Parts: sequence; C-alpha cells; structure tokens
Amino acid sequence: MNRIKQLFEKKQKNILSIYFTAGFPNLNDTCNVIRELEANGIDLIEIGIPFSDPMADGPTIQDSGTIALRNGMTLRILLEQLKDIRKDVTIPLIMMGYLNPIMQYGFDNFCKKCVEIGLDGAIIPDLPFDDYINEYKPIADKYGIKVVMLITPETSDERIRLIDEHTDGFIYMVSSAATTGAQSSFDDKKQDYFRKINGMNLRNPRLIGFGISNKATLDAAQENASGAIIGSKFITLLKEKGNAKDAVTALKEVLSNSNTTEQVP
Repeated sequence: MNRIKQLFEKKQKNILSIYFTAGFPNLNDTCNVIRELEANGIDLIEIGIPFSDPMADGPTIQDSGTIALRNGMTLRILLEQLKDIRKDVTIPLIMMGYLNPIMQYGFDNFCKKCVEIGLDGAIIPDLPFDDYINEYKPIADKYGIKVVMLITPETSDERIRLIDEHTDGFIYMVSSAATTGAQSSFDDKKQDYFRKINGMNLRNPRLIGFGISNKATLDAAQENASGAIIGSKFITLLKEKGNAKDAVTALKEVLSNSNTTEQVP
C-alpha cells in the first residue's frame, strides 16, 4: 500500500507535513533535512523542486528557490540525491513542483523514477484539474503515484467534489487565495471556510497549508482537517539556523509556544 494511504489510515488527526526547497540552503542538504525531519516526528515531507517562476509562492519560498537554483539544483540532480533515501527513511515523501521542469523530464519518466526511488506522490500547483484527469492521471495511476490536488476558498463545491472523487491520497487545502507565507492567525472568514469544507464530508482526508507558523494557526488547521502543512516558517528557520537539526528544534519550540505571534513574509 502507498505510504500516504498508510499514514492516513494509521493517523486520522494532528498530522504534520513539512515543505522545504531541495538544494537549500546548500546543494547537498536535501537528504539530511529529510532525515532530521523524520527523526523529529514529522509525519510527511514535501520536497520542493525549485523553479524560476514560482507563481504560488511567497517571498520566503521564492528566495529559497532562487538560492537552490544558484546552487545548481535541478530535478535530475534531486532525483539522483534521493536514490538511496529509502535505506533509512520510512515516512511518506512527496515531490512538489511546477509542471515545467517535470514536463521537461517527461511525466512518465518522472513517475517511473519516483517509484524506483520510493517516492509516494506529487503536488503540481499549476497542473489544471481537467488536464490531470485527461492526460496525467492514467500515467500516475499506472505507477501508483498519488497526485495531490489543491483547493482554495475560491474553488467551487462542484470542483471540490470532482477532485475528491478523482484523487486518492489527500486534498491540499490552501488557507487563502494568496501566495504562501506565514501568518500570525487565521481570521473568521478563513476559519468559516475551514468549517465549511469540514462539513462537506469528503472522502479524502485534508491537510491545510499556507500561513501556518505558530501554535494558533497550527491548532486552527488541525481542528478542521487531518493536519497541517508548514513551509515558509521552516524555510525561514533553516536560513536563520543554517542547518536542519537546529531549524527543526526551533520549529518545535515555536509550534508549542502559545505566545508566539510573529509573522513571516
């Protein structure tokens, strides 16, 4: 069984997923970051493929992607770095990146390589749902790769139901229509959105991402979904601390401190 499915069958609540940009802060940090995250109890990891035009990313993730690209990171190098990751890492690993570099590599080749390495899924923010259904889903299904789709407050109920029907893993629930970036709290409008989706009784579990940076935002996400995704806050700490071990320690402290209110772009 796919590791993503196993995770959500074993743990229905309080799942914590971390996104980080491969090749940041240094080209060869990727596997060490993954191992440190697993060692510190993270349930799921999203490995970011840096891209020159990241339209859904805020300044923090954009900056990390720029640095990673300057370091020489490419999708081919990333896949080579990950070739032995399953020797000591057991949690689900998902590739997250824009369609352009994946298409240059070849989607069939990409899925095949993910299976060879032991990667479990892909999140492609700019992949249109209709294109996914018609062109990409048959290939992903052939290899058992879970393609995770995103929904936002602007996504219609009809489209949400279609995504729920035609995907199998989890739904990435974006907290707002804005770009990524940490927030100090979620306002009433966003929490109403969380509760609305929670009340739709969808088949797939959901993880809430974009804007989670402290205990307040983490608690709000975990109350209304199976868990939360943190990206910008971890990348900020990774840049500040310079290494994964100290960054993860600092993140755990932030998430357990009810007095933390700082905001990161």
